[in-house]
Amino acid sequence: MEDSKPKVTGIGGVFFKTKDPEATKKWYSENLGLAVNQWGSAFEFRNAHRPDELNYLSWSPFSKDSDYFDPSEKEFMINYRVQHIEKLVENLKANGVTICDEIETYSYGKFVHIMDADGNKIELWEPIDRVFTEMGEETTK
Repeated sequence: MEDSKPKVTGIGGVFFKTKDPEATKKWYSENLGLAVNQWGSAFEFRNAHRPDELNYLSWSPFSKDSDYFDPSEKEFMINYRVQHIEKLVENLKANGVTICDEIETYSYGKFVHIMDADGNKIELWEPIDRVFTEMGEETTK
């Protein structure tokens, strides 16, 4: 039986600000072996419930002057993988959670941003992982 509860299912990404994103990516590639691309690095892992399915987590350094994390004043943002994003947003609204924008749909999934109780902006992502698999880019394993 498939779990239909709207909820977080894992971490989808770790985003942080740095003075020089390109130098940061280079350092992590050269020193820690991350496979980097224009956004950072995609970590590949297997879905525990469907082991034949590849899933991805994004590691992305952002410029210090990026406004992507606004209105949060923090230097980081966590992306959570979710299921049933529309119902989850409906539940969050009912609980008085600040929803920063509307759900946006892309070929690789649906996204929305919220604020947590500590003023951290959070990105919620209902992924379509097969798109990344089909792209065939090198990943960090």
